[in-house]
Amino acid sequence: MKPLRLGILGLSEGNGHPYSWSAIFNGYNHVAMKDCPFPIIPEYLSKQNFPEDAISDARVTHIWTQDKHLSEHIARACYIENVVDHYVDLIGKVDGILLARDDAELHLEMSKPFLKEGLPVYIDKPLANRVDLAEDIFSLEQYEGQIFSCSALRYAKEFQLEPADFEQIGNIRFIDACVMKNWEKYGVHIVEPVVNMIGNQGKLLEAKNFISQGTKIVFTRWESGLLATFSAHGSTPCPITIRLFGDKGFKALVFKDTFFAFKQALKVFVDCIRTRRNPIKREFVLNVVDILDWGNREQ
Repeated sequence: MKPLRLGILGLSEGNGHPYSWSAIFNGYNHVAMKDCPFPIIPEYLSKQNFPEDAISDARVTHIWTQDKHLSEHIARACYIENVVDHYVDLIGKVDGILLARDDAELHLEMSKPFLKEGLPVYIDKPLANRVDLAEDIFSLEQYEGQIFSCSALRYAKEFQLEPADFEQIGNIRFIDACVMKNWEKYGVHIVEPVVNMIGNQGKLLEAKNFISQGTKIVFTRWESGLLATFSAHGSTPCPITIRLFGDKGFKALVFKDTFFAFKQALKVFVDCIRTRRNPIKREFVLNVVDILDWGNREQ
């Protein structure tokens, strides 16, 4: 089976996905990667075995960033053959697009040319920070499932619940989830895994946000009675944690393995390209964006 050709575009402030995602497909040059401006990336890549741990049935063949010198460095670090001058130059050269920017306000503009051409697009989290903007992006789909967008943490092995876990916890009554950094870009890392875990809880009846000392807390209540709080703690040290409280017991889930989560999400996208079947439904994505939207509102 011929490897798929992927084009990657970025980079946004504080987000090193063009380095990490490209390396997960292509492997990486250890010498060039030492100069990656995100030290955590070479740190976790060094714990893997390449090429065995790479995704073998696709390859990042083209890159664009807003800084050509940066694009050239990522290309050297991740064995990307082609650096293009403008992101629309990827059209006609690749089988799929990795829109590896997390500044959601640009997602509509940057995805539009590719969606109109019928290219499958992985849009980095969050797809949008408002439901109406998410719907505008989805309206550009040429076929159902063309857009793939998620927090890779929905695939984190630490956040997968087994039947034995549900037996231990019982009926979930309350969830408390926390993440570092800001709500706008990183709240999705706790909202999406939680929404994925809980399944259908009926309508979201209530959502409120509170801000104090650099921490934003978003309180939610569903039709089923389930309560959840999501908190983004800014610069305060905080592992990404989801705590589940049920009528039988309690369980704390702590995220640790970044490489595994990224790789799983990218593998799912590759499968979406080949099969034209997307396991993440539009309604699910809009439900996640709705909670993010509530968290962004002034109370």
